[in-house]
Amino acid sequence: MFQFHEPKNYRPFCSLISEKEDRMGSKPAAANPDDYKIKDTKPQLGERWPHGGIRGGSGWIISDRVTSTYDLVEQMYYLYVRVVKARDLPINPLTASCDPYVEVKLGNYKGKTQHFEKRTYAEWKQVFAFSKEKIQSTVLEVYVKDKDMISRDDYLGKVVFDMNEVPTRVPPDSPLAPQWYRLEDRRGDKKSKGEIMLAVWMGTQADEAFSEAWHSDAATVHGEGVYSVRSKVYVSPKLWYLRVNVIEAHDVESEDKSQLPQVFVKAQLGNQILKTKLSATKTTNPLWNEDLVFVAAEPFEESLVLTLENKAGSKEETVGRIVFPLNVFEKRLDHRPVHSRWFNLEQFGFGMLEGERRMELKFSTRIHLRASLDGGYHVLDESTMYISDQRPTARQLWKKAIGILEIGILSAQGLQGMKTKDGKKTTDAYCVAKYGQKWVRTRTILENFNPKWNEQYTWEVYDPCTVVTLGVFDNSHLGGEQAGTGKDARIGKIRIRLSTLETDRIYTHSYPLLVLQPSGLKKTGELQLAFRFTCLSLANMIYLYSQPLLPKMHYQHPLTIHQLDSLRYQAMNIVAVRLGRAEPPLRKEVVEYMLDVDSHMWSMRRSKANFFRIVSVFSGAISMSKWLGDVSNWKNPITTILVHILFFILVCFPELILPTVFLYMFLIGIWNFRSRPRHPPHMDTKLSWAEAVLPDELDEEFDTFPSSKPQDVTKMRYDRLRSVAGRIQTVVGDIATQGERFQALLSWRDPRATCLFVVLCLIVAVALYVTPFKIVVLVAGLFLLRHPRFRSKMPSVPSNFFRRLPARADSML
Repeated sequence: MFQFHEPKNYRPFCSLISEKEDRMGSKPAAANPDDYKIKDTKPQLGERWPHGGIRGGSGWIISDRVTSTYDLVEQMYYLYVRVVKARDLPINPLTASCDPYVEVKLGNYKGKTQHFEKRTYAEWKQVFAFSKEKIQSTVLEVYVKDKDMISRDDYLGKVVFDMNEVPTRVPPDSPLAPQWYRLEDRRGDKKSKGEIMLAVWMGTQADEAFSEAWHSDAATVHGEGVYSVRSKVYVSPKLWYLRVNVIEAHDVESEDKSQLPQVFVKAQLGNQILKTKLSATKTTNPLWNEDLVFVAAEPFEESLVLTLENKAGSKEETVGRIVFPLNVFEKRLDHRPVHSRWFNLEQFGFGMLEGERRMELKFSTRIHLRASLDGGYHVLDESTMYISDQRPTARQLWKKAIGILEIGILSAQGLQGMKTKDGKKTTDAYCVAKYGQKWVRTRTILENFNPKWNEQYTWEVYDPCTVVTLGVFDNSHLGGEQAGTGKDARIGKIRIRLSTLETDRIYTHSYPLLVLQPSGLKKTGELQLAFRFTCLSLANMIYLYSQPLLPKMHYQHPLTIHQLDSLRYQAMNIVAVRLGRAEPPLRKEVVEYMLDVDSHMWSMRRSKANFFRIVSVFSGAISMSKWLGDVSNWKNPITTILVHILFFILVCFPELILPTVFLYMFLIGIWNFRSRPRHPPHMDTKLSWAEAVLPDELDEEFDTFPSSKPQDVTKMRYDRLRSVAGRIQTVVGDIATQGERFQALLSWRDPRATCLFVVLCLIVAVALYVTPFKIVVLVAGLFLLRHPRFRSKMPSVPSNFFRRLPARADSML
């Protein structure tokens, strides 16, 4: 890893902090660097089951079960109770009816089904799950009660189970068959009427009933909040690019018959509105030939609305309108042309004096369009730097999967309190993972700073150069008076690039959850994961490294940078809206955080970080140039002599130059294998410039857009931005000047300089023609490696000549 030492004269550029900024805040105190590093963990992964299927039996099954679908999580036991239905329930003699419901009780935990009105036969089909870690009773009681709106609920009967007799279900065994049980009275005697169908077994989180069960961990949740605590899998909507090529229009008329119309076309799809340019001239047959590109999501619920509008002075009048359902457009997989069509536009109204005829439709004009749903693109809904999917929209163009990604979301440690409840800090944490079109959400663990999820998920991998993102959030929608009023708070996020993982290896690490807040960098806890990338086809994976990152259409018919930014923003909005309509909803703030919706916003911190990234990249070349300078200046005579010997060998045998270079790179690669990274890369606080960021810079980063700060603060930040931009402008200008000087060598902008250079080129050409190339290289090398006593401190003649060449800077205003 290259190390870069900041130059002494660099501070004005790297900090760009005025005296006023220094008064506004100082650097935050540094934290322990180990808190921000990945830590190795050794969780007990895999399944372990007792013998005989009866809980409490002697010994354990010793079998190779690590290949099961739940081998990347720690096993968690649950007591499952499936309440199916009841029949022949007794009727209340006072009300002559029965409103039954079931209450499942295990120690201090109670779970209830919904109640039915006036039924002696009821069907619930509900599953209750009690964590074994919290079981404090040896008896499971299932009560059937009659709901009474006024007084106490009536007791209809119960069924009692001894916990030592509950069977264990080992997946993939079939589900345990429910049985009819006769209800008992309070003394334990069988009642003459009433039966309930139940199934009780001991299982793990691998059980099919786990995701839909009522959990004792969420016993305090009620109302609509029950749905938001369950684990779910979501699928992003299938996105298409809708391309509308507006060619021309005919027979356009304006309301003022004495004036020729000057029109444009406005297209709207949902919240997306695009307009063509105003026609160049006033005419009845305008021509545009412009592409308008939208993002559309399946199922196509919205229609494309095209209106032709005339610019009449300061106002715009509608000339015509037409509505297209999206399923009428052709779907294309490549760049083949789509047939254009003429459409008749219609306009409402004949005038205010027409009475009932005002709402009739009349022919207005014709418009010439070419529209298609392009399935050969990948619709970008996330940053290309952290892309998790590169497949085109059309499924016909998909390649075979090259691997499988399995992630076990184990637990979190040391989470911070994200909200206040009953006067104390608490957190209701859940984890979201996103890769490709598949989103997963773990169940919510209530009021726990060290939640254990132990849920495992699987994704198909189509390209190894992709990133999986995991985020931890605090659930603020758990029912009650305050439910739904706030947003799910961000606890932290991590990213894992699949290409940095070894195949078929299980990684077990604890990742720090880091959040940058207006008060500074904060560690909000740690997320423990176990994951594995399994390769299905090594040949296909190696072949992918020679293929373009995105589908062919992105290169054959690329979209502009402005279009990509706008379309990505629209795609993120569509994904957030669609996932927000699921049950339970994946909130908009969660989707935006996972998709890095604000990554394009200006930040002084990011600017510094990116600058130092560039410096770090070029630090190797800088170190090499310094070493060559030391060699040519004979700082170490032995090294310089060895370089001379190597130089003579390469000059005498030029065919060894390229083999020597590649052999040297091979040896460097083999040598660096010993120090290869053992952990996947993670959020680097130093690289992100998050540890040394100033409070005012953080305040600017978290400011709204447009800014909501006072005028003096905004002015100071604007001046600072101008200072940064001025330095960048100077550097860009210097680079342009050097390039223009190279052009001036032969452009005759300076006739004398160009004449000298042309004559010199002729002399050099003749000299190189008559002189062996080896001699030329040898003389040039010896001249560059000459001893310092033969050097002059003055600039060289070629350098002086080059610096005197004219550039175009003197033509700028």
